[in-house]
Amino acid sequence: MRYFFFLPAWACLCLLLLTDNYLQAQTNTSWTPDNGDGTFKNPLMWGDWPDPDIIRVEDTFYFVSTSMHYVPGCPVAVSQDLVNWKMAGYAVPRYEEDPRYNLEGGNMYLSGSWAATIRHHNGLFYVGFCTPDMDGRKGHFSMCTAKNIEGPWTRTIFPEYLYDPGLFFDDDGKVYVAHGQQKLFITELNSDALSVKTPRREIYDNRDYPYLEGSHMYKINGKYYILGSTGGTKGRQVCLRSDNVYGPYESKVVIKDDHSYPGNGLHQGGMVQLKNGDWWFIIMQDRGPIGRVPNLEPVTWVDGWPMLGVNGKGVDTFPKPGIGKSYPVTVPATSDEFNTGTLGLQWQWNHNPDDSKWSLSRRQGYLRLYAGKARQLADARNTLTQRVEGPYSEGTVSLDLSGLKPGDVAGLGVFQSPSAYVGVRCKGKNKELIMVNNDSTVTVLPYTASKIWLKAMVQEKDFTAAFAYSKDGQHFRTIGNALKMGLGLDWTANRFALFLFNTDMTRPESKGYADFDWFRR
Repeated sequence: MRYFFFLPAWACLCLLLLTDNYLQAQTNTSWTPDNGDGTFKNPLMWGDWPDPDIIRVEDTFYFVSTSMHYVPGCPVAVSQDLVNWKMAGYAVPRYEEDPRYNLEGGNMYLSGSWAATIRHHNGLFYVGFCTPDMDGRKGHFSMCTAKNIEGPWTRTIFPEYLYDPGLFFDDDGKVYVAHGQQKLFITELNSDALSVKTPRREIYDNRDYPYLEGSHMYKINGKYYILGSTGGTKGRQVCLRSDNVYGPYESKVVIKDDHSYPGNGLHQGGMVQLKNGDWWFIIMQDRGPIGRVPNLEPVTWVDGWPMLGVNGKGVDTFPKPGIGKSYPVTVPATSDEFNTGTLGLQWQWNHNPDDSKWSLSRRQGYLRLYAGKARQLADARNTLTQRVEGPYSEGTVSLDLSGLKPGDVAGLGVFQSPSAYVGVRCKGKNKELIMVNNDSTVTVLPYTASKIWLKAMVQEKDFTAAFAYSKDGQHFRTIGNALKMGLGLDWTANRFALFLFNTDMTRPESKGYADFDWFRR
């Protein structure tokens, strides 16, 4: 099946401009849902922010997502108006429970944090998530707590496995987690929400709702509501309702719509009430290799059921939530000049980093990566990543190669499975420019300069990524062939990646390093 897209004028400016096989400088603007006229458009964030949940604390909204094997985990974003968002931090600094999170003795791809839940109670933020079974290792549930959303966070690992959890504080002081897949359960926690009080009790099982999951729980006007997703990627959103926390529950489909991305329905997310009494829902939609993308939907109560969107359809453009104030356009950060003591919050490492092999202080204004041993990019520690975006996004990096040693490979990639990258490899006393696609070297060119500028360009419309390089930072030449982006690592999107690793397994540990001056979007 072929899809034809007619791009708005701003997107056309972002298309590749080729002249004599050179790529000219262009403007790349991050996606924003704020139309600047009191309305917004979906998607809310056109990137991989899966399994959303949301709360309001006074005048501020907090959004949590999950991030599998990327570190730090469980990104938390903040907004004043539900439309304009920025990063606030992460609930999980790193994963310490298995050496495979350090890429030692294996890997933990697709493990880590799944389906996060966020709540605020008695002055504490709570973020819970599940970690699924991996290679015979029993899954578990984690609860992270912090007084401030920026952290520091304290993580407690439960021996119990609560799949796709929805944390709920009842008004009688009891604490529950709704969880499960198709068969749903309620597990009561102790009052501090840091351990299980009573074993799980099954509350619902309906074969008409296969893979019913992603439960989030609420109490509204004396009734208990559990909202979850059924049908996976093609899904729909279901609401369960009962007068008792343990049921029986009646059910209703509250949205079944895929018009904005045919074949993939709106499914799984969280609901929040404004101060004025209005309700809104943030719900995700799978958009292939770009990721699981959140949409913002109004909620209309009909006969006691929260119906999403308008007339059964998700909204494309709609008036912004009525919070009574206007806020400036804000989007999560992307570019980083590496001139402060900390990485921008947009960055996540592939698995736990080796903190002895990266630095923002060894050379002021640069990110320095030191080379570790790896046969391919997927095995390399200290690969630094951030989301790609639709409908078009590009990342450009300035890289100093002076510190490379024989066997080192440094560069810029688009990371998933398959991955592709453009980089410079040190071979003996010489350097060579290479483009690698799906672990196969496509192009090899001699390269003698000590600096290089690299660019990766991602198109959402056909899920391709192209690569280019420059010797002066102004004129870019395309290299190699296009990556057909895929999802070999299920449920995670493609990402821009900065990396350095050493492929020569016959030599001692490399003392090479690469200095990244900046990354710009």
